[in-house]
Amino acid sequence: MAHFDLALLLSGNYHDWLLSGLRISLQLSAVTLVFAVPLAIAVALLRLAPSRALNACGFAFVEAIRNVPLLAHMLFWYFGAPELLPQAWKESLYAGNIEAVGAVVALTLYTAAYMAEDIRSGIRAIPPQQFEAGRALGFGFLATMRLFILPQALRVTTPPLISQTLNLWKNTSIATVIGVAELMYQAQRVETTSFRSVEAFAFATVCYLSVSLFISALAAWSQQRYARRGA
Repeated sequence: MAHFDLALLLSGNYHDWLLSGLRISLQLSAVTLVFAVPLAIAVALLRLAPSRALNACGFAFVEAIRNVPLLAHMLFWYFGAPELLPQAWKESLYAGNIEAVGAVVALTLYTAAYMAEDIRSGIRAIPPQQFEAGRALGFGFLATMRLFILPQALRVTTPPLISQTLNLWKNTSIATVIGVAELMYQAQRVETTSFRSVEAFAFATVCYLSVSLFISALAAWSQQRYARRGA
């Protein structure tokens, strides 16, 4: 009967591979979050803008992204989108880390589409009289949103945005299909090389679970904090 080899996870090349994968997964989540939140705010504002054309653009973005599986997005931005670029740009992209670029673009668009709906709901939860007061003071749509509405809306939507961050963290595992050396990729690499599947995937499972529980606890703390302020 095979035994669990803990030493494989504590030192050596396999240990280094798995830690490298964990670090890349965390970096992928962080970079995506930096790009996704501003994009989500912009899309939410498009959906609430007084222009029908802008509303349509925001609606089209959200529906086009959310109704296509993340796997399809990942494969498109890795295999398809680069072929549409000018030759010089394509060569430059292929000379770099195209796997990471494709993963970040796919995850950013996918995450932003979901966050945009949470932010839009948060904005709509703010009493409309506050928006009208801002306009009465002479501020335009964007200025009113930036100075009066968004600060309140983002506080309201912090818990659901943290929950979307949890989904983002788990979704980074899909980047393995395009060769990003994240946690799941390295776990598969260790399993293929050492034939120690239990140890490799146990490490990945514990890492995903630990980070997910931390993010969930952060969301719960944020929810309680907001509830106390609103009381």
